[in-house]
Amino acid sequence: MSPLLIARKLASEFAETAAERDQQGGTPKAQRDALRRSGLLALSIPREYGGLGASWSEALEIVREFARVDSSIAHVYGFQHLMLATVRLFSRPEQWQPWFEQTARKNWFWGNALNPLDTRTVARRCDGWREFSGRKSFCSGSADSEMLIASGLDESNGGKLLIAAIPSGRTGITLHGDWDNMGQRQTDSGSVTFERVRVEENELLLDPGPLSTPFACLRPLLAQLTFVNLFLGLAEGAFHEARQYTLKETRPWFKSAAAFATEDPYILRHYGEFWVGLESVRLLANRANELFDEAWSKQEGLGARERGELALAIATAKVAATRAGLDLTSRLFDVTGARATHGALRLDRFWRNLRTQSLHDPLDYKLHELGDWALNESLPTPTFYS
Repeated sequence: MSPLLIARKLASEFAETAAERDQQGGTPKAQRDALRRSGLLALSIPREYGGLGASWSEALEIVREFARVDSSIAHVYGFQHLMLATVRLFSRPEQWQPWFEQTARKNWFWGNALNPLDTRTVARRCDGWREFSGRKSFCSGSADSEMLIASGLDESNGGKLLIAAIPSGRTGITLHGDWDNMGQRQTDSGSVTFERVRVEENELLLDPGPLSTPFACLRPLLAQLTFVNLFLGLAEGAFHEARQYTLKETRPWFKSAAAFATEDPYILRHYGEFWVGLESVRLLANRANELFDEAWSKQEGLGARERGELALAIATAKVAATRAGLDLTSRLFDVTGARATHGALRLDRFWRNLRTQSLHDPLDYKLHELGDWALNESLPTPTFYS
């Protein structure tokens, strides 16, 4: 069975409990274990290291597939491959190759405790190793993971960012399980505390290191592209749920001349606008996915300008996906009606999930970068968000 068919089967199972689990929050342990058994955690790992050797377009299509029914699982699954890309881009082959092989063989989940904007974790130099102490917020997928990507500020080097790949269960690491937000409620994006955690030199991602070459600078673009596909899948899922409800349950307003809601001119107008928004984002997302595959294939041959032009394509898709998604997920009640607000349906979860995640990267600054290009032909400066 192809990875996409496996993902569709899993998504069908996830959909059965998605609304209920949204209310519960916490770790979707059964669903994470199903992902382990599926083999999809090794989807982006090349075949020579035991993985499935999928392209990034194929991996992102599966993120979108999961997001249609459960954007929390899509988020954690997307971050699995983002973390693997992080070690590939920032470390030496003798580091990332064994990590890839063990991930594929042991079905490891990778969690995120990087968050470069949270500067509360300090890395101190010891005799042949480093000691991480502090706290990190927004650590998506950290619970129930085997490995963590963590960062701290290097005390001995002017506060330079150090990134490491370490076992999640190492002594001194506490995963707090304190994520209780209005959306993305099963991403386990709470906080992690590091209390004198020993980090070996061969666990530090120093060569070539973070954002050190145009190829290494693909890491933030993959993060952005993951959310493009997550937002698109989420909006597609909201459209599907709204459409099914309109077809089966929605009644025309008493002033409507239509006998059925499916014939009401205002409802049809809303669906037409939804469709235009979705189709526009699909084209932009698919184009960005393909361009990312091309850039990845060039590896160290990737130039700074090529990387910058890819950043523009992804930022454009990100803005469009966010706007279209927020519009559709908030207006879906205009085509479903008052009864669609019943608590058990939890149709509001689509808007809550997208709104929660979209706030982590303000559109105003994406538009600033795009405007600087449109007016001044200035390419975005690589950061962990662009």
